[in-house]
Amino acid sequence: MDVRVFVVEDQGRVRSVLAELLGTLEGFRVIGTAATEAEANLWLDDHPGGWDLAIIDLMLEQGSGIGVLARCNAQPDKGLVVVYSGYASPAIKDHCLKLGADAVFDKASTRPLLEFCRDMLESENSGP
Repeated sequence: MDVRVFVVEDQGRVRSVLAELLGTLEGFRVIGTAATEAEANLWLDDHPGGWDLAIIDLMLEQGSGIGVLARCNAQPDKGLVVVYSGYASPAIKDHCLKLGADAVFDKASTRPLLEFCRDMLESENSGP
């Protein structure tokens, strides 16, 4: 079964790169994207329990990824939520984790995000 990924990122090129990178990992499928906080929150409301992993940028075209993080965590059947931002300082990382992010990654390197995804897939495949 594929890991259903929802990507919240305002830059189309970054969304495309994330989709391509996730496509290199067997078992991941991007099922939705949004460029603004409002679009992301609407998608989440329309797809309750319909995603396994949300990848959220903090700085969006309109609104903030912090609001999307809160909406993800308010869902009863939520998946894992990671922040993927160019502003992932130690203080921002700590703040996002306190708000319920499962992990925070800096856009400067995709390797840690991909390792997280591989670990997530291994964990799901080794379950009961």
